[in-house]
Amino acid sequence: QVIIWTRVTPTDSSARLEVLWEVAKDAGFKHITATGKVLTTAAQDFTVKVDVTGLAAGQVYFYRFKSASKYSITGQTKTLATQVQSVQFAVCSCSNYPAGYFHVYKEMAKQDVDVVINLGDYIYEYGMGGYATEEAVAMGRTLADDNNAEIIRLDDYRKRYALYRLDQDLQVAHQRHPFIVVWDDHELANDTWKDGAENHQPDTEGDFLERKLAALAAYFEWMPIRPLSEKDHLNIYRQFNFGNLVQLNMLDTRILARSKQLDYADYLTASGLDAVRFTTDMQDPNRTLLGLNQRAWLTQQLASSKATWQVLGQQVLMSKMLVPAEMLQVLSAISSGAVTPEVLAQVNQLIKELVEIKLRYLNHDPSLTVEQLSRIKTVVPYNLDAWDGYAVERETLYGTLQYLNKKVVVLAGDTHNAWASDLHDLTGQFVGVELATSSVSSPGMEKYLSIPIQQLQEFESAFTTLIDELSYCNLNQRGYLKVHFTAEQVQADWIFVDSIKHKEYIVDETRSHQVILDPTLFPISALKQTA
Repeated sequence: QVIIWTRVTPTDSSARLEVLWEVAKDAGFKHITATGKVLTTAAQDFTVKVDVTGLAAGQVYFYRFKSASKYSITGQTKTLATQVQSVQFAVCSCSNYPAGYFHVYKEMAKQDVDVVINLGDYIYEYGMGGYATEEAVAMGRTLADDNNAEIIRLDDYRKRYALYRLDQDLQVAHQRHPFIVVWDDHELANDTWKDGAENHQPDTEGDFLERKLAALAAYFEWMPIRPLSEKDHLNIYRQFNFGNLVQLNMLDTRILARSKQLDYADYLTASGLDAVRFTTDMQDPNRTLLGLNQRAWLTQQLASSKATWQVLGQQVLMSKMLVPAEMLQVLSAISSGAVTPEVLAQVNQLIKELVEIKLRYLNHDPSLTVEQLSRIKTVVPYNLDAWDGYAVERETLYGTLQYLNKKVVVLAGDTHNAWASDLHDLTGQFVGVELATSSVSSPGMEKYLSIPIQQLQEFESAFTTLIDELSYCNLNQRGYLKVHFTAEQVQADWIFVDSIKHKEYIVDETRSHQVILDPTLFPISALKQTA
């Protein structure tokens, strides 16, 4: 079965519109497999979503809709197969309309993949003048006049989806491929957790629960996803089997159960960071991203699966992105203020010193002093919104993966940068690999650090040296991840476009990157040996 979707734009908002849908084995619709009629009204924002059942497995189908005398464009989709020799995913996240053109969607539409996996931030909630809107006017990517403030109510979210869905590059991606989707935070508000969000102020923006229900209602209207039940629009974790080759488990690490994020600012004292209190809170066993029910469900799915590869599709970085403490201080200073040549020189010197010490350490240099070792071994997580802020639950999950002895590939989005990492538990045991996609258009670390591209690429090299689990990163380009699974290996390709600020663009083949994972390498480190 598959979900097919469209939206009818009415001339009368009080109308009840009958929509004909057709699914066929050919683009000319000479061999129609399934057809039917549905009604849509303002109650669904005139969206149409049909759960088409009774289809053949592993079959390409074409579909279209008709309202009054007008046909929609023809879409192409594909059902899951019971037996497969290979599976290809295109993985993306973080498409911000005012930030730039959606060239990445256009490129994914060209690829011969089985499905597009969208890991969230399909829309952004900010208004004009907010995050990443600085060049929107020049690009002709401004928000609609009746929707150019921060979105809070149901009608606001509906109009924002409508704007995104009118983008031709996004349309062609949906037209060409089926999507498997999950939300992250910006479908609601920045840095969402179970009971609130960084970008929600109850005093001026009302009750958070009302906003959450409005945002999720619009999501289910406008996205090709089936709720688990008519009464339950929160539990969207679910599983897809691609024969016995890949089991894809889509997880919600954002809205369902997430505990509130920790913030370094809350632990600062006159003498610096209150490390004892921070560590105590970090080690609280009740802090969670998944919640008990979702984690139990995932354990059951993994335990019962006979698939060669277990894939976790989720939002935030799972790997231990631990950087030297003094480096975190510098990164924070750069991202919060103007970058002068003097500051850049200091940053360059610091990075150079840390990398030199780390390389000497890796080469077992016995002359390293206690102070030097402390500089590279005193590490802290740089992103507490990721799994690094929920380390106890991560260890619990890793223990499950170790016990079940599965070949695990974790997919992640959220950061707007591309990453590849080995995953290890606290004892150093290898448990899997993580492949993280860049963004469709949201700016990456080049915006937060505001430093020249050449120096940013030097940062990439420094990151892979200083962060133990990290083997690859791209910190400044927009793109997507293509992952090809066979029984013999997994091939991951990071693909980038040279610009999202201009209508003309090319695929930047000079920065593309490929990693090959051999299942015989598990459970030893795979990425470091093959990147």
